Amino acid sequence: MARITLQKLAHSYMPHPKSEDDFALKELNHVWEDGMAYALLGASGCGKTTLLNIISGLVRPSHGRVLFGDRDVTDAPTAERNIAQVFQFPVVYDTMTVEDNLAFPLRNRGMDPSYIQARVHQIARMIGMEEVLKRKARGLTADAKQKISLGRGMVREDVNAILFDEPLTVIDPHMKWELRTQLKALHQQFGHTMIYVTHDQTEALTFADQVVVMHDGRVVQIGTPQALFETPAHTFVGYFIGSPGMNLFDATVEGRFATVAGQRLDLGLDYGRPTGRVQLGVRPEYVALSDDPSGLPVTVTRIEDVGRHRIVRAEFDGRPVNAIAHEGQPVTPAMRRLSLAPGHINVYADDWRVQGKAA
Repeated sequence: MARITLQKLAHSYMPHPKSEDDFALKELNHVWEDGMAYALLGASGCGKTTLLNIISGLVRPSHGRVLFGDRDVTDAPTAERNIAQVFQFPVVYDTMTVEDNLAFPLRNRGMDPSYIQARVHQIARMIGMEEVLKRKARGLTADAKQKISLGRGMVREDVNAILFDEPLTVIDPHMKWELRTQLKALHQQFGHTMIYVTHDQTEALTFADQVVVMHDGRVVQIGTPQALFETPAHTFVGYFIGSPGMNLFDATVEGRFATVAGQRLDLGLDYGRPTGRVQLGVRPEYVALSDDPSGLPVTVTRIEDVGRHRIVRAEFDGRPVNAIAHEGQPVTPAMRRLSLAPGHINVYADDWRVQGKAA
């Protein structure tokens, strides 16, 4: 296993990039700590797979360096990086049995046969394929083949890192939950450095110790699931994480007070006088429908009952806004105001979070 360091890393698929917009991956510096589980999260086309392929050696970066421990591997081929990689679509040897597919990486390195057998059976149990170890891979379903790919990626214990590129795309929903749980258990047991690319926030937040959120080729925030939820560093993080995502209100801010569509709100902290496009960001969990005249006036468009709570869909100042009414919390037609929990209001200037100070 190894610490992975990215130094001034950037990449463009153009031969002569002229501006930042020409880069699929904007400059970043980051250290992936040895033994941690990371998720690269973002929408399609944001640069996740490009970054993963640079770490694996499939792509050489236009600028910067990649280090495994203290060794510069920027120009080293994939085979010399001692990693395992699992791709979005299954890669298996159809003419081999499931057992031989799983054993292949170990036999290729001359491991002891008794160790290979024990390890293969351990991984087969984890992916639920003990019953089909003697079957040829040809003819298995796509999700079964992807489980083989996952197992083969995890069968080695000596790798520097295991890289997953949206590996559960072809897996059915129930099996996705099982495999995520097993991956987490395997990480806790063996401590591999794992980097998991996904556009699915549930996969990222339930798997990773640290989530790396990417947007438009840039890393916009790295943090724990709780930090990403409570204090999104960028409006994209607030929008992308959470269901529904964070509400945004155009505002002017002076010190500890904000004005939203003529309504004055106490923010509790001093934010100075931020310039540019200033917005307040509040999670639906911290927005309540009420009849308090000091709240923001809204028109309720519909109420969705999702079991443990209800999602109130409304319009404020011509824009959609969401609130969550928890179990037992009343919602009546007379309620036409929204109250924002003061301790959970984030302030943004040109999409980046402004740090408040004690007033």
